Amino acid sequence: MNSSKKIILSVAVPIPLNRIFDYLPPDDCLPEQLQPGVRVKIPFGKNTKIAILLALKSDTNIETSKLKKAQAILDTAPLLSSKDLELLYWTQRYYHHPIGNVFLSAFPTALRKGKSSKLKPSPYYLLTETGKNIDEQALKNAPKQLALLRHLKAQQQALNAQEIAHYFKLWRPSLKGLIEKKYVIETSQPSPKDEPITRQAALAANPEQQAAINTVTAELDKFAVYLLEGVTGSGKTEVYLQVIQQVLENGLQVLVLLPEITLTPQLEARFKQRFSVAIETYHSQHNETQRLTAWLNMQQGNSAILLGTRSALLTPLPRPGLIILDEEHDASFKQQEGFRFSARDVAIVRAKMLNIPIILGSATPSLESLYNVQKKRYQLLKLPKRAGVAIPPSLSLLDIRNQSLQEGLSPPLIRDINTTLAKNEQVLIFLNRRGFAPTLICHGCGWVAQCSRCDANLVVHYQQQKLRCHHCASEQILPRDCKVCNSHELKPLGLGTERVENALISLFPQKKIVRLDRDSTQRKGVLEQHLEAINQGQVDIILGTQMLAKGHHFPNVTLAVLLDVDSGLFSLDFHAPERLAQLIIQVAGRAGRAAKKGRVIMQTRQPDHPLLNTLIHQGYQAFAQAALIERKEAELPPYSYQALLRANALDPQAPQDFLHAVAEIARQQQVHEILILGPIAAPMAKRVGQFRFQLLIQHKQRKLLHLLLKNLLPQISTLRQAQKVRWSLDVDPIDLY
Repeated sequence: MNSSKKIILSVAVPIPLNRIFDYLPPDDCLPEQLQPGVRVKIPFGKNTKIAILLALKSDTNIETSKLKKAQAILDTAPLLSSKDLELLYWTQRYYHHPIGNVFLSAFPTALRKGKSSKLKPSPYYLLTETGKNIDEQALKNAPKQLALLRHLKAQQQALNAQEIAHYFKLWRPSLKGLIEKKYVIETSQPSPKDEPITRQAALAANPEQQAAINTVTAELDKFAVYLLEGVTGSGKTEVYLQVIQQVLENGLQVLVLLPEITLTPQLEARFKQRFSVAIETYHSQHNETQRLTAWLNMQQGNSAILLGTRSALLTPLPRPGLIILDEEHDASFKQQEGFRFSARDVAIVRAKMLNIPIILGSATPSLESLYNVQKKRYQLLKLPKRAGVAIPPSLSLLDIRNQSLQEGLSPPLIRDINTTLAKNEQVLIFLNRRGFAPTLICHGCGWVAQCSRCDANLVVHYQQQKLRCHHCASEQILPRDCKVCNSHELKPLGLGTERVENALISLFPQKKIVRLDRDSTQRKGVLEQHLEAINQGQVDIILGTQMLAKGHHFPNVTLAVLLDVDSGLFSLDFHAPERLAQLIIQVAGRAGRAAKKGRVIMQTRQPDHPLLNTLIHQGYQAFAQAALIERKEAELPPYSYQALLRANALDPQAPQDFLHAVAEIARQQQVHEILILGPIAAPMAKRVGQFRFQLLIQHKQRKLLHLLLKNLLPQISTLRQAQKVRWSLDVDPIDLY
């Protein structure tokens, strides 16, 4: 580096301060390395940090002699393009989050730690002609080799080590055996170069599907937001696949975002059956190396499709062609800690900057998206009928007042379950509470087991003999005696999936019951095994939580049951009715997805509730329109814009003092018609030992709200009260907890 030229590096450092830092280049770097988008290793305080180079400049406010030198430029070429940087600048400005934390969030963990951005070549394993035509009896004494061979046959393409490890533990000896027998060969190519893009023929689209496909594919070269509203089972995925095929034939890449890790394997399988291109998956259950490899394969243009959760959103794409967000209404797309961005909203901005189309798919679109359709910002594509011969399920309310319940199951419901099972059909039972029971109470004195660190009751987990807090994860041994009166009268109160599972086992002893919740599916591969057993008809009753509500296709489920819909009817949060309506329709969508008609039963003590009756008799659209009218009258989002300041501390007074000071500064801004509510205690006032308060700022104009936030935030950090609390800003909050 020629020292006569004064070049200063402007870098973003991942710290909780919203500022950029200046450094001198390292002595040994080449001028061509100094490009925005490369990582820089810098001394910072007593440590070293990995930062990202944003710009080069020739002057600085700091005396050059006082500037530190960067230690190394880690990349030979930028990892982020100018378009990627532009998106990150916009995201930082919109969410008012520290710039270094925003920019480094675009990288997988390995790159944030400074690891190499060079791809290590990963060998692929492919069936030989002998392997494809082998008589499986030849491997009857090697069951693990046979299982691996069958898997390679089913995938119909070369797989690398990571893809095999996803399905098999201790797979290397089996693979070695198959290679020695000449059934499998190692190759450097993921699939033959001359293989066509489409492996499996597209399904015949019905008129509504074809209209949606035609609308999107007619204008693939420009930005547009399409809201694909399709009833559950209407074949939204087939629309995605046929549009993707066109994008791939144009030589472009596709980003598909999903709300849940649990949906990734089954969608990945469908994509691999259909397309012969390289497909990557990216989510938190992958290890660091897997995520790094997927990210680099997309960033370098080696792979054509990325299936991922929220964290995959910012992955660079050198040949972007299409973004798809499935289940766009899902709350999982909003980050709830740290950098609180909405993957849906940022994805739309990204599509606009890249001038490519984006499809938002849902059976129960968010009120914000339906509002944007009304405003002609989004184009609505409707799939009103189930695909093939499937017909919509019938929904009914079951009044459980004055009924004798058996662990939450009413006599009429038990009869309906028996009738369904007698026809060799499957039953799905939904209860959004894991554990055995949400409360442990003393029948003698009324004592309730509560978490010492949170305003929450401890949940009974009988199988582990534990009391556990579902908010801070603290746990203790299940007591035998009451801590207050020493009696043995401790009783579980309320329902959890464990408790209902026990009841089902005693009621239906001959039937196979599977429970799907976070507790029962912690071990790797367990969920996939259960889903496979369900689809092969080896399970009679499926019991579970939110995991069951999203996207699963269980052809033989004809009865879906919501054990307790009432808990969602009485919430302090104005989003709650929308969430409940979406949940009911999503769970209902699991029933009757094939030739057999489905039924949905909702147990309730509120059979006259207007929300439930609107959903049953008029459907989700009627509910959504009524809810939008209510929101408009109350001047709530999407008819206004909100930002929520949260503060917490060990001392209950400190967050209140801090938020009062913030509210005072906000009022001094004198922004016309600004609404400042609070500070008030959060609905859960104490969590993990911290007292929590919040301040809501609202305005009808987004621009004026952001102007206020831009002026407010620099002043907040100067407040002496800020030293005593931890605080965060949530722009467009989706829950007020």
